[in-house]
Amino acid sequence: MSNALCDTQLVREYQNGNEKAFETLMSRHSDRVYSYIRYMVKDSQLAEDIFQDAFVKVVHTLKSGKYNEEGKFLPWVMRISHNLIIDTFRKNAKMPTVEPRDEDHDIFANLRVYDQNIQDLMINDQILKDVRMLIDYLPDEQKEVVMMRHYSDMSFKEIAEATNVSINTALGRMRYALINLRKMVEDKHMVLES
Repeated sequence: MSNALCDTQLVREYQNGNEKAFETLMSRHSDRVYSYIRYMVKDSQLAEDIFQDAFVKVVHTLKSGKYNEEGKFLPWVMRISHNLIIDTFRKNAKMPTVEPRDEDHDIFANLRVYDQNIQDLMINDQILKDVRMLIDYLPDEQKEVVMMRHYSDMSFKEIAEATNVSINTALGRMRYALINLRKMVEDKHMVLES
């Protein structure tokens, strides 16, 4: 199956019985969808479950002929994922907890590093960790837009479609998220530069 086919063509091919077309769609979009789910639920097993549920729903909808999001496959899958996350949170009646972050052993923590390039990479890595920590403190709607934009690389149009809001609302949420992040940086007297 050619990767040159657009999502709409692949959906049509899959609905006509070509299973390879769905494999192409999955390989094209699964990383972005899973990354978004994983970040939102903060639990890899739960993320796997929601990811699988999302694609089961996608397959069922496509096979039943009820799909009508012409040319908007990824935003549609993201909206399904988003709704499943919300359903999961409602069922659990609580927000998920963050897994311990020290799972990845940092070999550089025990070494004296003199190489400036490695030191710069470590500083940049710490900045990214600090920013991710701050993102967790944002209101859910702002956090979601930041994650979709910067970690799932979605356009504001895709974000608006995935969250069922206008583009202006998505842009506004991003604007307020950035204002809140700047305020948190100032309040905590953090330095986010290498």
